[in-house]
Amino acid sequence: MQYTSKLPKLETTIFTVMSALANKHNAINLSQGFPNFDSDPKLIDLVAKAMKSGHNQYAPMLGALELRKAIAGKFELLYESSYNPENEIVITAGASQAIFSAICAFVKEGDEVILFRPAYDIYEPAVNLNGGKVISVQLKRPNYEIDWEEVEQRISSKTRMIITNTPHNPAGSVITIADMLKLEELTNGTDIIVLSDEVYEHIIFDGEKHQSACLFSNLKERTLITASFGKTFHNTGWKTGYCCGPKDLLVEVVKVHQFSVFSVNHPVQLALAEYIKTPENYMYLSEFYQEKRDLFLDLIKSSRFKYSPSKGTYFQLLDFSEITDENDVDFAIRLTRDHRIATIPISVFNQNKEDHKMLRVCFAKTKETLKHSSEILCSI
Repeated sequence: MQYTSKLPKLETTIFTVMSALANKHNAINLSQGFPNFDSDPKLIDLVAKAMKSGHNQYAPMLGALELRKAIAGKFELLYESSYNPENEIVITAGASQAIFSAICAFVKEGDEVILFRPAYDIYEPAVNLNGGKVISVQLKRPNYEIDWEEVEQRISSKTRMIITNTPHNPAGSVITIADMLKLEELTNGTDIIVLSDEVYEHIIFDGEKHQSACLFSNLKERTLITASFGKTFHNTGWKTGYCCGPKDLLVEVVKVHQFSVFSVNHPVQLALAEYIKTPENYMYLSEFYQEKRDLFLDLIKSSRFKYSPSKGTYFQLLDFSEITDENDVDFAIRLTRDHRIATIPISVFNQNKEDHKMLRVCFAKTKETLKHSSEILCSI
C-alpha cells in the first residue's frame, strides 16, 4: 500500500538535526534557540500557585481573560496601541501555533505568500500545506535589508499574505521605520494580509526601538501579530504565545485555533497574566541580552570568524569564509562532531539554499557556557 503525503519532500527541521547531533557528540548546543538558564523563580512560583489553586482544567478557548487584558495593557504601555481583549487577542500554543493558524485561516489553493529569506523554517511548510505558493525575496547582505523594489515587483493579484519577522531570526537584523512605511504603502488599498512575527520584540540592541506593525495605523488594520512568552521569559518548553489583530481577521484565526488545540496551559496563562503586570519583568531584556552579545563577541574577537553585531534576538551570525571552503551544512556537522560545538547552517533558510558561509549561534547562555564556547571557536 502506498500513501500520499501533502508534504512529500519536507525534511526534518535543521534544529532537530543539529540538536540530535549535539546530544550524540556531547557538544555545547548553540544551535537550537533556547536559554540554558532558569526562568525567574517568582514566575515559577506563580505557576505553582495557580496549579494549587485548582486552575488545572481547560482555559477559555481564547485564553484566560486576565492574560488577554494584561497583553492589551502591554500594547498600550509600549506602543500606545490598543487591542480589545474580548475579541482581538487569542492565547496560543507558542508563536508557532499562532503562525500556523493564521496561515491556515487565510491561505488557500493558488494564493501567493511573500516571505523574506533567510526565513524561519515554519513559514513555508504551512503555506505549502494549504496549497499556497511561496514567493521568496532574499534579504540583501551584509546587513540583511529588504529590497522594496523587488517586493513591489513580486506583488501580484494572487498575493494573499506577506510574512515579516523583526527582530529577525536567523539574521539578527531589525526592520526600520522606513521599512514599515514602505510595507504600509505597498499593501494599502489591497486585500493583502500581513503576518508579523514579533517573537523577539523585547530583545533589541544599541538603543534601537522595535517597530511593531501596530504602530502604523493603516498597516495595523490588515496585520496579525504573533509573539511568544517562551522566548521572553526563558521557558520555551511552556509553549505559550499569542496572536492579536483586528477582530475581523482574528475571528478567522480562532476558527482554526478552536479545532487544532482549542486552548492552552491554564495555570501558565494565569501566572503570566500576573507576571507581566509588572513591566520591569520584561523591560530589562534588551540590556540583559546585549550584555551577553557583547561578552560573546569580545570573547571571539581573536577568532577567524567574521561578524557584524546582531541588532536583535539572541542569535549571532558568524562568517566562516576565511576558515574553510566547505559548505555550511558540512562545516556545522564537522564542528559538532570534531569540536563539540553545535551551530545552525544558514543556507537551509536561503532562497535555493544558497551557501554564504554563515552559521547561526545562540548566545542565550550562561557566562560559563559562552566562555567555553568562545575558547572552542577561537581554536578553529
